[in-house]
Amino acid sequence: MCGISGIFGIEGLPDPEAVAGTMNDAMAHRGPDAAGVWRGSNVVLGHRRLGIIDLGPASDQPFHDPDGRYVMVFNGEIYNYRSLRAELERTVTFRTNSDTEVLLHAFIAWGAECLGRLEGMFSFAVWDAEKEELFLARDRFGIKPLYLFRNDKHVLFASEVRAVLASGLVPRRIDPEGLVDLLRYQTVRAPRTIVRDVTMLKAGHWQRISDQEIQEERWYDPVAAALTHGEPGPLSRVHSEVRERLGKAVEKRLVADVPFGAFLSGGIDSSAVVGLMAQASTSPVHTFSVVFEEEEFSEERYARIIAKKFSTRHTAIRLRPSDMLQELPNALAAMDHPSADGPNTYVVSKVTKAAGITMALSGLGGDEIFAGYPVFTRTLALWQRRWITQFPLGIRVVLAKLIQASKPGVSSAKLGELLRLGAFSVDDTFPISRLVRTDRELVEMLQQDTLPRNAVAVEMERMVRHDNGHTLPLLSQVSLGELGTYLQDILLRDTDQMSMAHALEVRVPFLDHDLVDYVLAVKDVDKYPHQPKKLLVDSLGDLLPREVVDRPKMGFTLPWELWMREDLRDFCADRLERLGKRSMFRSGTIDAQWRRFLDRDPRVNWARLWSLVVLEDWIERHGLED
Repeated sequence: MCGISGIFGIEGLPDPEAVAGTMNDAMAHRGPDAAGVWRGSNVVLGHRRLGIIDLGPASDQPFHDPDGRYVMVFNGEIYNYRSLRAELERTVTFRTNSDTEVLLHAFIAWGAECLGRLEGMFSFAVWDAEKEELFLARDRFGIKPLYLFRNDKHVLFASEVRAVLASGLVPRRIDPEGLVDLLRYQTVRAPRTIVRDVTMLKAGHWQRISDQEIQEERWYDPVAAALTHGEPGPLSRVHSEVRERLGKAVEKRLVADVPFGAFLSGGIDSSAVVGLMAQASTSPVHTFSVVFEEEEFSEERYARIIAKKFSTRHTAIRLRPSDMLQELPNALAAMDHPSADGPNTYVVSKVTKAAGITMALSGLGGDEIFAGYPVFTRTLALWQRRWITQFPLGIRVVLAKLIQASKPGVSSAKLGELLRLGAFSVDDTFPISRLVRTDRELVEMLQQDTLPRNAVAVEMERMVRHDNGHTLPLLSQVSLGELGTYLQDILLRDTDQMSMAHALEVRVPFLDHDLVDYVLAVKDVDKYPHQPKKLLVDSLGDLLPREVVDRPKMGFTLPWELWMREDLRDFCADRLERLGKRSMFRSGTIDAQWRRFLDRDPRVNWARLWSLVVLEDWIERHGLED
């Protein structure tokens, strides 16, 4: 796990190596073990290393092949590097025991086709000195980030937005479309970011860059991959396959030359990962959980049940409002892109790293593929009531207004948007399910009379109405939405930036593509969530105790609503006041929302306001202009 950076097109730069060094320094936290900058004919590459596999200096980067034609910088882990190495050893003599060297030779041998052979999380760049081409690639689910900036002279890339900005070559301007996206969903949908002209390479894509052209191609398509499985077969076989694939996914991710552990919330997903780790490991697993003094937010009891069952070395991180107040400035400073949820991961990562752990496994992704969120049951309910859309639109609009007037709140606002739809297919309903603000609200807030098309709606239409005409089961269509939007653009981004702020690598076995591709092919009748994640629970057999399986679902969240009205009130008020004075917002609109929140207006929940607080803090820290 590392940080990578580089510049293609260095002509005209007085000292490109110094620029790359500055970009490197901006993300030094990602790689405290080694740093390197290399310059070629038309490119400069930078790297910060966090050693996980083969810790010796021979594996430092930028990494060269013996002939000097290829140079690579790589962020991530290749879990099947040993089997790939065995195949490549027929023609290659290896100098190290690292996955870095295996990845480079895999690319030399198979070109872009090597991507389909990789099992892991990664973003990397390879410079071909003979062709003077730069090749960039990102893993299937976007676990590892890769940000880009391009003008008429240069192409910049880096693992973090702050590194791209540190180059001094990027105008620090807010992207108006990115702002709309963030206000809609509390994040910016890739490939955009909140910074104008700074983009992300999309998950499962590669780019080839030369003086003549920039070519981009999608190399992984979850729909096509799932369709290769065909009919999964009887339920007993499905249970067996899920258990076997998840077990292998966990086992793969235990390969490391450093101490490792696991995040344990006490929920089904993290408990399953810890249980399977305990079965595969020869030594006790070190587990970590955040617990709160406010019982309504605390999952301490369930985490301790799992820790006791699997004899883990458990560390409970007890969090009080005063602790969060103390850590909040550090968490916000560590935030590479505005996010309402990032401080959660910051706190647990800090304590995990302080305990001597360099790599940790997480249960992230379980809800998305095993139908663990309420959006799955709501989508089924809407589909079963699709006859509602046969009523004239005028009648449905009147009904929506009556509902919103009788019970004002965020949920009724979303219901009103649903009743205005022309259909209740997944690509119609899913974009509303994660909506934070409607377009009607945004027009009232922003100095924009027209808004760009909803980026989540565009992505859902592309995924659900697939190019080959085939579709996945209904619940798997929702999974596609979760995997391709909320997971990638919020959860994975938060996990990367906040864990790497402490030089901690986080691995996510639920996003093993062999598991995901298989589960996406499973029929709704075998996955139907009449209890949370029933397919996963039944596949695990007696691995987990019933207290954990049957417990009420709790999200991993901090008690922000309470804190924002009390301990964090002045902190929030100051930032909201400054944001409200920016030219992109209509005068008085943000102040009005803050007052309504303080008055406990149900139409303004804490998440809406906290995302604005974080946005202003981030804009100020990075010196962006309206």
